[in-house]
This record gives sequence, structure tokens and C-alpha cells, in this order.
Amino acid sequence: MGVDHMDVEPIYTRIYEILERSIQDGRLAEGTVLLESPLAELFGSSRAPVRKALMQLQTAGLIRRFEGRGFMVGSEGAEIRRIDLQPEMLDLSAEQALLRKSFAWEGIYEDVERTIIYRSAFGRFRVNELELARHFNVGRTVARDVLTRLEAMGMVEKDERNRWVIVALDHRRLINLYEIREQLEPFAFGRSVRSINPAVLRCMRERLQARLASYPNVSAREMDDLEFDLHVRCLSACPNTELLDMLQRTRSVLTLGKHLLGVEIALPEYEPFMAEHIAVFDAALSGQVEDAVEMLRHHIRVSGPKMEQRLILFRGSFTPPPMSYIE
Repeated sequence: MGVDHMDVEPIYTRIYEILERSIQDGRLAEGTVLLESPLAELFGSSRAPVRKALMQLQTAGLIRRFEGRGFMVGSEGAEIRRIDLQPEMLDLSAEQALLRKSFAWEGIYEDVERTIIYRSAFGRFRVNELELARHFNVGRTVARDVLTRLEAMGMVEKDERNRWVIVALDHRRLINLYEIREQLEPFAFGRSVRSINPAVLRCMRERLQARLASYPNVSAREMDDLEFDLHVRCLSACPNTELLDMLQRTRSVLTLGKHLLGVEIALPEYEPFMAEHIAVFDAALSGQVEDAVEMLRHHIRVSGPKMEQRLILFRGSFTPPPMSYIE
């Protein structure tokens, strides 16, 4: 079943586009400090999509980290401007209603995503859209928005009777997804990395190094953010959007890792991926892009068996609670 692009456009992409336009039009002047919480309040969203939009703006070289909190618009040397952002600075008046409607699904998304990805480890189940809406006391449009976004990531699909079903994350599918990632992610990284500001890559590497030094005192959210840096943020600069759409459907394995490691499964004695990510960034920063591509390919290849072992542990220790909207 085809999915209309506008229906599944990530909210952080819309936020990114609004901020990008405001910077390029000069409404957000050089030196303006951008913080997650005030922006989330302006957009009427949670902080998560704002955080992703800011990281994407950093990758594009439109904002940068500085000694204080948050990001600063423009290049190094600009005078820091800590001001209260106003809706007109983002030209939100024309889009506010649309944005707030778009964000309605956010309030329940994380809970539904976690429930769906956990259930996928145990097989194929039907998801009742009406019961989902009733369970969270939201309209069916909101429930459908959530399911459509999960569909874009390959976590649910429509069956032959047009009913929502969870796509089982079994042994065969896990192998298939990692095979796709092993072939496509390194290619996308090779296409994107030369256009990413080296300062952004260094920042990502520094975050990895800091978390590696403090491991295992690292939160599940921090672990997920580190994974997101290499496997999503870096690849987002790839000009081949068809390729990125294909990779989006493999995102369920990253989603599973987000909800397992440090949550349902204890962090392993030795860190699971940080040193491998650092090696990829080191090669890219030294101009050895081909080496970085092959290191990424190797990293994905050895990650598959690790994820399968986590799934086995999870299935043996977790009993999915009953949910009214899962049959």
C-alpha cells in the first residue's frame, strides 16, 4: 500500500523548514540563541522533534554549538543574542493551526510505539484503530496519524482486509532488515558525509567520547541519541531521498534498541557500539571516506547478531500486558 508523503512527513522536518526559512530570511539574526524548551512552547510540541530539527540545522551549517546552552544562529564570532523568541520571528501565524493539529498525535506516539515494537517481537497482531482512539481518549484521526507514522517505519501495515496489523519482528525479518541496512546505509553515508560540516562530525564524535568515558552511566535516551547521530542525522544529508525512504522502513530495529537497552535489558558490561561509531567518524574526519564507509558496513554486520541475542533475552523475560487495541 502506498503512503502519501505529506501524511508521514516527520514533525521535526516541518520545524526544521520553518526555522531554516526564518534564518535565511533574517528573522532569526546571527547570534540568536535557540533553546529546545522555548521553541517547543512556540510550536506547541514536545522537545523531541525540536531537538531533531536543531540537530539537522547544525548538520546543514545554519546553527552551531557554543559555550552556553543550546545553539547559536550563524558562524563563530557573531555576537550572542539571548532573546525571547516571538511567533512573528518564525512567521508562525499562517501555519500555527496546521502545526498544532499536526502535533496532536505526539502526546500518545511514544506509548504506542513502545507497545507496538514490544508486541512485534512476539508475532503478528491486529491493531484496532477505533479502540486505540478510545484507549487514549483521542479522535480517530489522531490514532490514524500515529499508525501511519508507524507504517512508514515498517512497524505496522494494512492486511488484505485493510486492517492494521503489527509486522512481526521475527528471525527472518531481522536478518532481512540488517541485510538492507548493510547494503544501503554505507552507500548513503558515503553520499552524505562530504556535505556535512566537519564541525558537526566532531561534535558527534565528542558526544560519543564523553558517553564512552562515563559508560555504563549512560541513559537510554542518550544511547538512542548517539545511535541517531550516525544512522539517521548523518544519512539525512544524502541527496537520494528515495534511498532514505527505503531506509526509513528499517528503522524498527533502531526503535527496538531504543526501548530495550537500559530499559527492559541491562546495558552490557562492554559498551555496545560507541567505539565503532568513533572509528567511523575518525576515518571520515581524516578524509578517508571509503574506509569510513567500510567501517560502517562492518558495524552494521556485527550489530545484527547482537540485536538477535537481545530479542531472545527479551522474549524470555517479558510478558506483553493486555491492551484493548491489540487483538
